[in-house]
Amino acid sequence: MIEHRHIVHFDLEDLPVNVELMRDSRLEGWPVAIGGTGDRGIIMSCNAKAREFRVANAMPIKLAKRACPQLVLIRGDYESYSQYSNMVKEIIDEKVPKLEKVTLERFYADLSGMDKHFGCMKYSGELRELLIRETGLPVSFGLASNKTVSRIATNDAKPNGEAEVVYGYEKRFLAPRPVTELPMVSGETARLLWKMGVRNIRDLAAMPLPYMENMFGKEGLEISRRANGVDDTPVIEQMEEKSLTREYTFEQDTIDMELMHACLVRLTEELGFRLRNNGYLTGCISVKLRYANGDTPLRQSTIPHISTDDALLSITNQLFGKLYDRRLLVRLIGVRFTKLITGTYQINLFEDTKEKIRLYQAIDHIKNNLGAGLITRASTLPRT
Repeated sequence: MIEHRHIVHFDLEDLPVNVELMRDSRLEGWPVAIGGTGDRGIIMSCNAKAREFRVANAMPIKLAKRACPQLVLIRGDYESYSQYSNMVKEIIDEKVPKLEKVTLERFYADLSGMDKHFGCMKYSGELRELLIRETGLPVSFGLASNKTVSRIATNDAKPNGEAEVVYGYEKRFLAPRPVTELPMVSGETARLLWKMGVRNIRDLAAMPLPYMENMFGKEGLEISRRANGVDDTPVIEQMEEKSLTREYTFEQDTIDMELMHACLVRLTEELGFRLRNNGYLTGCISVKLRYANGDTPLRQSTIPHISTDDALLSITNQLFGKLYDRRLLVRLIGVRFTKLITGTYQINLFEDTKEKIRLYQAIDHIKNNLGAGLITRASTLPRT
């Protein structure tokens, strides 16, 4: 029985500016901000050095330049930032039961029920380390029993850290903080509370419910609940097209074609087994590589819906052959199946036989009963 939830909030701390800093080492030590190169518009993201001059997100660029004349302004590359954000989403999505992407930089994951098996704080920390290793970006997280507290705990964890609020301490954790740290309190609501003499969340939590409802309507009741550390808002998975993804990061970057091919076969087999086990067929296959320099090209192919390993491997091998066109060290290989529909084996009249279909069924039966790793192609086994 789950007594309470375990919600973790991941934050990619100033994703745009950190992507730019990774691209150009000459920017290290300089105050840097994303937001265009003219005086119009606002600051989208800035680094810690810029904040020393009181430059802040959403500040008009003209004011930011006045506060910090040496500020390096870079025009934003949303497509690139989105790519990194999606990379992070894919990594987290593979590791947690339920994930909600809020913005490019922020994600909520519901780990409820995992604590007795893994230890949610330890598991979240290992996932954070994986994200940092795979992306090179700073990542912070807060773990708590609800979204509101985990988000505020994440702010405490910054820069590049982690924090936990133990169940039962939510109200005590929130109490001394300014009311503006509560996500629902800003703008006119914050100004009204300030006029009423409500400065911190402790005072806000003590306000009578009828008074809060009279002042702010139904939203006032929710603000009061959250000030008391109560937030039942669920982690909502986006209604996206179903997909299956598997990736592998090599212990050392490699150009060993035999090793990469073995990895590709293993990933395809694992996904093929999951596909058939869940009663799906795939109509689109993607293969991606991540080179040692961070480039992450991807190739995909839309196909008649299939689920047999032979057919799946034929496509992934073709895509890999088109994808690996540089003699560069490879860090990661990924395979993804999308455009999933429900269905069973689709027999190719020219290639498949009853014996082959029965063989697949027997193999899947053994994997289900004795373990998915028990049977595999010889090409995936370690070389002697």
